[in-house]
Amino acid sequence: MNTGSREKINGYIIAGGKSSRMGSDKGLLFLNNKPIILHVIENIMHSVNEIVIVSNNKEYQKFGLPVIPDLLKDSGPAIGIHSAMSHSRSNRNFIVSCDMPFINQHAVNFIIESSLSTQITLPGRMNKIEPLFGVYSTDCLPKWNDLIQQGNVKLQDMILNFTLNIIQIDKLMEFNKNTFFNINSPSDLILAQGLLPAIK
Repeated sequence: MNTGSREKINGYIIAGGKSSRMGSDKGLLFLNNKPIILHVIENIMHSVNEIVIVSNNKEYQKFGLPVIPDLLKDSGPAIGIHSAMSHSRSNRNFIVSCDMPFINQHAVNFIIESSLSTQITLPGRMNKIEPLFGVYSTDCLPKWNDLIQQGNVKLQDMILNFTLNIIQIDKLMEFNKNTFFNINSPSDLILAQGLLPAIK
């Protein structure tokens, strides 16, 4: 797993959510005969040097990758990102949610290659930003920790406190309307099954 660049970049998959709408750990549910998180792993593995799963569920160890716990249990994706940055020994870290099976390597590479000069690099479409598909510098960690200590853990608000590079992806061929489709409920999983023929 290597970006082809001199600087090491690690990949962290955030899989620590409660999955309250799904009723079970969504990253471990099957889509097209394999766990959803495995779709994610396969699409980032050639773009990063190391992949680490952030989760309190030890079942994720079966994928043969390092699994680290959330520093605060059941506290949302902002804590998952904090746990990733605290663990990383790399300046840049590609962070992605476990529930987006339709991401692709070209999109991952594009965001990584666009992330050299800012603290956080994320894709944006129209007025929506995707905070769980992007590159976070460990330079963010001190302020990120301060925000958490202040009780500010809403991810969309937290990222506004940093130097942001928002990549408008509407007309980029590396991205399509389903790239960031995420599976949060049983109905989402059924819809994803229907989308597979068009995507694959």
